[in-house]
Amino acid sequence: MRGSGSGSGRPGATTSGNGGGVTPGVLRFVLASANPDKAAEIVAIVDEVTKGRIELVARPSHLSEVEETGDTLEDNALLKARAVMAATGLPAIADDTGLEVDALGGAPGVRSARYSGEHATYDENVAKLLAELEAAGAVDEAARGAQFRTVAVAAFAGGRVVVAEGAVRGHIARARRGGGGFGYDPVFVADDGSGLTFAEMSPAQKRVCSHRGRAFRALAVGLVSAP
Repeated sequence: MRGSGSGSGRPGATTSGNGGGVTPGVLRFVLASANPDKAAEIVAIVDEVTKGRIELVARPSHLSEVEETGDTLEDNALLKARAVMAATGLPAIADDTGLEVDALGGAPGVRSARYSGEHATYDENVAKLLAELEAAGAVDEAARGAQFRTVAVAAFAGGRVVVAEGAVRGHIARARRGGGGFGYDPVFVADDGSGLTFAEMSPAQKRVCSHRGRAFRALAVGLVSAP
């Protein structure tokens, strides 16, 4: 994890759900993600780590989507965090995640959420991934290596940012398995996931070994331990 820029880095107090009262020692951030599946996962990870010392406020529903024009995951995460911070006046937390498949030269990478088009569904993205691997002749498990990578950032007024990254190696299954998770979870088998796809795991099991779990645990620990 790393930090940069200037500013205190601490938003000071929270006023969530208590009629405007202040809860000393709690850090309050707006969660920039508009994806409800991802947002729920991030909240659970941060709550487990910080035991209430960080409060994540839902992104205001009237805010428009931030166009992800960055060349890297970190670029896109910073774009989202800074845009939401500017719109709300509160520090913001955002992330971007990419699935990097060896046989496809690292694709879909930064375009993972839009692999089949700007408004692609989870199923459309998975279908394209499986088809591209078959077309590339990547049939055996050894030829289907991949990693999930998440970059999580916290952006503060004054320019300070804190960045953390998490990654998990695995491979792409030849068919979907499991009814949980979201995105590429039905076809991603983590090396340390006991042979299960992310979609076959419980949410708690997935958080332990996932890229997002690793990135947000690192970010949360860094934020609550900062001077």
